[in-house]
Amino acid sequence: MTSVSTDDISGMGPLVARLSRGGQRLRQADRTHPWALDTAVVVLVFLLFCLPDLIHGGVDDGDSPRRFKLAFTDLPVAGMLVLQAGLVVPLLWRRRKPAVAFGVIAAVFVVQWSLGAALRADIALFVALYSLALHGRLRQLSYACGAVAVAMALVAVRVSSAVSVGDALFFLLSTATAAVALGLMVRIRRAQLAGLRERATRLEIERDQRSRLATATERTRVAREMHDIVGHNLSVIITLADAGAYATDIQPARGKEALLLIGDTGRQALGELRRVLGVLREAGGGPTGGPELSPQPGILDLGALCATVRAAGLEVVYRTSGDVDALDSGVQLTVYRIVQEALTNTLKHAAPDTRVHLAILVEDSRLTIRVQDTGSDTSPGPPNEEGHGLVGMRERAALYGGDVSAGPTAGGGWSVEAVLDLTPGSGGDR
Repeated sequence: MTSVSTDDISGMGPLVARLSRGGQRLRQADRTHPWALDTAVVVLVFLLFCLPDLIHGGVDDGDSPRRFKLAFTDLPVAGMLVLQAGLVVPLLWRRRKPAVAFGVIAAVFVVQWSLGAALRADIALFVALYSLALHGRLRQLSYACGAVAVAMALVAVRVSSAVSVGDALFFLLSTATAAVALGLMVRIRRAQLAGLRERATRLEIERDQRSRLATATERTRVAREMHDIVGHNLSVIITLADAGAYATDIQPARGKEALLLIGDTGRQALGELRRVLGVLREAGGGPTGGPELSPQPGILDLGALCATVRAAGLEVVYRTSGDVDALDSGVQLTVYRIVQEALTNTLKHAAPDTRVHLAILVEDSRLTIRVQDTGSDTSPGPPNEEGHGLVGMRERAALYGGDVSAGPTAGGGWSVEAVLDLTPGSGGDR
């Protein structure tokens, strides 16, 4: 048994790489100048198979046995050239019109053997058959195989005086089968490579689409958080500032208290903004090597939220029902943001003496949030037009299979009701 050394194996790497680069350059040149390769094939066939016949006078040269010479007819040079041209020249369009090229070559082949002549240029028939298997239609290939079988039978009969019909048919049909098999193998391989390239391109497109979708989702999430934080706290600050300016001349102590509340609200808003923006930083991008994180607000923070709204001049009545502390952090954050947005809208549009009733009810797998005020001096928005706040609340509720409804009440106030589905697996991707 012959052993292969490590040096032989390691030396195959650069060789394979050079062959691969050479094949790539050849394919590139073929795409740029497609006629060059076809012409090169014709020239090569002429030099290897046509020229020897012209020099030696056909395949029945002086070295052939006598019985082999007697099986063929001698052709003049002019006739030989005509037949060789009919066999070789159609190879120029073997890739663009493989069926036409094969048909012309097969017809010339049959005429040649009907005259009893044998030429080395007959190899063109197998080249055309290979090209048809590679570039043509499979239905055309089946017809071509039948035509080749008939042609091979004609050749076997013509050489029966020198070679038995069975041996001749075996050799000729084996050669034709090899040409077809090689063409189909290359065709299948090219189809596989094309499929892999298409799949790679499709995966790249899908990856880019997922990236863009994730970016858009994250932007929406951050915009929603920023809207909730900035909108609520600015509304509170504006209300406190107006109340403080009014109370400064009448009750300076209340004006000072309003200023202190404005400072507390601003610091709270700044802390929440830092938390939201901190998660957008890359690891190691900040001075401490990571984003500054703090717990997201939840049910327990609603008391402080109501206190801030009360300080702004509204009366808030807050109650809960059910085991609200057992809710997961995602549900609690959703509840907090919906309540925050609802109270912010009330703070923007409510009269100074407005009372707000806030209720959070947990019943089995259902959570209900109700925010109802006793009156407002303006409507939350023009008819049939929804602000970003209500859209944001509905987006948050939809994450848990719920919905939000809002509208005026019979007493002249405004009501917001959100229902969330707490069934495991009912929420979307969060």
